[in-house]
Amino acid sequence: MRRDDRDDPFDDFFRELERMMNDMMSDEFDMRVERHDPNEASTGDIHFDVYEENEQLRVVADLPGVSKDAIDLKCDGEQLTIDAAGDQREYHERIQLPARVDEHSADASYNNGILEVTFETVEDSANINLS
Repeated sequence: MRRDDRDDPFDDFFRELERMMNDMMSDEFDMRVERHDPNEASTGDIHFDVYEENEQLRVVADLPGVSKDAIDLKCDGEQLTIDAAGDQREYHERIQLPARVDEHSADASYNNGILEVTFETVEDSANINLS
């Protein structure tokens, strides 16, 4: 899960929580709370979480007051860009994904102000046959 809080005084608390959850869940679940880097190209307009499960990556973002037709999504395999405009506000967010994804596998849904985008992850490197 990715949290986008900035300058959070609870860093140590969340690290310990991650460790305890991973110990408790054994190998069935790997919980990681990733901190948002303030130097990243991001406006911080959108609250979002990133979940990495099995061989999938899921981004869940809050976009209140936006119609489905006003959302534009782009992905290059490493970053997801969300542009959206509502009656009262415009959103622009560039999310650095924690794993490389197959951008062509994207599946997106939008319901009641919640955007969910799912990707299949891909390995970072390719096998090279030596001839």
